[in-house]
Amino acid sequence: MQLPSLTIVVPMYNEEDNVRPLFTAIKDALTGYQGDWFAIIVNDGSRDKTAARLNECVDEFGEQFQHIELQRNFGQTAAMQAGIDAAKTELIATMDGDLQNDPADIPRLVMELLSRDLDLLQGWRKNRQDALVSRKLPSRIANKIIQRVSGVKLDDYGCSLKVYRADVLKQIRIYGEMHRFIPVWMATVCPPHRIGQTPVHHRARVAGESKYGISRTFRVIIDLLTAFFFLKFRARPGHFFGSIGLGVGMLGGVLMSYLVFLKVFLGEDIGDRPMLMFASILLIASLQFLTTGVVSEILSRIFFQTTNVKSYKIRKPLSCEYNPDFQKQLEETLKNPVNESK
Repeated sequence: MQLPSLTIVVPMYNEEDNVRPLFTAIKDALTGYQGDWFAIIVNDGSRDKTAARLNECVDEFGEQFQHIELQRNFGQTAAMQAGIDAAKTELIATMDGDLQNDPADIPRLVMELLSRDLDLLQGWRKNRQDALVSRKLPSRIANKIIQRVSGVKLDDYGCSLKVYRADVLKQIRIYGEMHRFIPVWMATVCPPHRIGQTPVHHRARVAGESKYGISRTFRVIIDLLTAFFFLKFRARPGHFFGSIGLGVGMLGGVLMSYLVFLKVFLGEDIGDRPMLMFASILLIASLQFLTTGVVSEILSRIFFQTTNVKSYKIRKPLSCEYNPDFQKQLEETLKNPVNESK
């Protein structure tokens, strides 16, 4: 059976001691993969000897490995996007370069993604080997917030070990620090039932330093607002601003009607009441939100009409989807669950 071609994308930043073990682990994990596979390691402007070690290992391990050097440190999201852009295969897997993700999980994730007919299979670090306060706690808070706001029910958004259908993944682009929201962005181009999760191994860091901390929880909240807007209102931004405008306007209208009643029917003086100023501000804000909604709708239509972006996508079959022996081999491969004690 020939499996779909696969590219593993790994962003790295100041991980010189993890380079050679990473290459070895990927090579060992994918040697038996029944299809074409490649690994793209993206050096995100490292200041140590990561670039030199990558060049050495690419020369040593062969043409299946590729090294992309970014001009400076653009961040994990940009490095991941660079690797995704360079990938030319049917499937793309992503993982961290700190060796806390286990490349040995990738073949199983590929088989499970195909078996469950998914567009994205997210790794779930059920037995996470990280510090509670600085890593686990912020991650749990962020996961709960993202689940509640986005409606995409996953338990571990922060796990970089994922497998995607490349043609679906390349319909989105990620910026800033949006790598942790890839499942949310994927939900803008595929139905949520094609996004799944599965337990994966997680190992303690043995070299290098973590680039994350508890402060990222606050950045997650800010990024989540952007992701939520595009998930719900990308093609209809006027509904977002219009709903806020109507709500604010209704409140302002009720308060103003009450003041008019006091003035006209009861003869009370309302000129020095704070409520008058508050109601006036609400009505003005309502008008601003409504006009912003109209402008955003115009811009949205200009974008879709002047670019090659279509309002629909046609689903393409993978090369192995019609193999009659495929389902039997999938079932055999997926019989053994993840050993959490590994």
